[in-house]
Amino acid sequence: MTMRDTDRALVQAASAVAKLRCRSAAHTRATAARTADGRVVSGVNVVHVTGGACAEVIAIGAAATQGVGPLETMVTVGDRGRSVLTPCGPCRNLLVDLFPELRVIVGPADDPKVVPVGDLGF
Repeated sequence: MTMRDTDRALVQAASAVAKLRCRSAAHTRATAARTADGRVVSGVNVVHVTGGACAEVIAIGAAATQGVGPLETMVTVGDRGRSVLTPCGPCRNLLVDLFPELRVIVGPADDPKVVPVGDLGF
């Protein structure tokens, strides 16, 4: 799939959230997701010794809380300038179940690509 300008803007949005909100060991990743109508929601992960929650799951919850429609595209980035990150296995399962048409941005920050969530494997 081809990267669109809106996809590049989504990577920038996730990077801005990571820079602003991922300032401790408790928050190390940020996700930004866009709906078909262009709304963007974001979330950061929560790291805790008893478990935690991935940034993708937090972003899905934020979307549900805000009452936005189905997510169309999603990207996750690491803190402190780390690259674009691929969702973990459990998040991939969740994303395929909830948003089977979701586009996910993956790959190196200088050359990311967009893939269907189902192509990520489990």
